[in-house]
Amino acid sequence: MTKKKTPAQKNRSTPSSHDHLHGQGRCEDLLRQLSSYIDDELPSDICAEIRRHVGACPNCEVFVASLQQTVTLCRHHPAPPLTPVDRINMRRAILDAANAR
Repeated sequence: MTKKKTPAQKNRSTPSSHDHLHGQGRCEDLLRQLSSYIDDELPSDICAEIRRHVGACPNCEVFVASLQQTVTLCRHHPAPPLTPVDRINMRRAILDAANAR
C-alpha cells in the first residue's frame, strides 16, 4: 500500500513547479526581503509573489517557517535585562570583533 501525496508534495515532485536553482536567483531575492515580509511591511503583490515561491521551494519553505517561529519566540520571551558588567563586556566584545576585521 502506498501513501497518498499531499498537494504540496505533488507540486514538489514535478520539475516544472520548481524552475530555479536553490541558493540562486529568486531564493536570494526572498532572503533579502524576509524581515520585511515577516513584519508585514511589504505590498500585497510582493507578499503574494513570496508566498508562491515559498510554496514551490522546499528549502525556502523550511527556512521561512523556522524564521517565523524564531521571531514569535523572541517576541513572547524578551531577553532578560543585562547587568552593567554584562553591558560593558558585550560592548567590548562587539568592538573587538569590529576592529578584528
